[in-house]
Amino acid sequence: VQVVASGGGQVQPGESLRLTCVGTGNTFARNTFGWYRAAPGKQRELVASISIDGATIYGDFVRGRFTISRDNAENTVYLQMNNLEPEDTGVYYCNSAAPPSFEYSDDWGQGTQVTVSS
Repeated sequence: VQVVASGGGQVQPGESLRLTCVGTGNTFARNTFGWYRAAPGKQRELVASISIDGATIYGDFVRGRFTISRDNAENTVYLQMNNLEPEDTGVYYCNSAAPPSFEYSDDWGQGTQVTVSS
């Protein structure tokens, strides 16, 4: 499944954004999806992932502020981000992991920029 991430922007601390990841193909429902982010000078890290049965995993820094969800009928994965902090600034990437290995694709795409600044 190829994916395209969008929805980033510039917001002030405490505000919200919803990122969208749209996938192509008819195997969307059989894939796990993950949102990762890369901050300047830092390695890419997991923000959240969602499995084929809806099980979710979040990075420790999320602390209940973000919610990942999926709509298989629309081939879309969402990342709702609330109470954003300046430390959340970075490029956010969506990726898919297909069976049987469920390893994420090497193609991370362009991502979507999130900037949190007052």
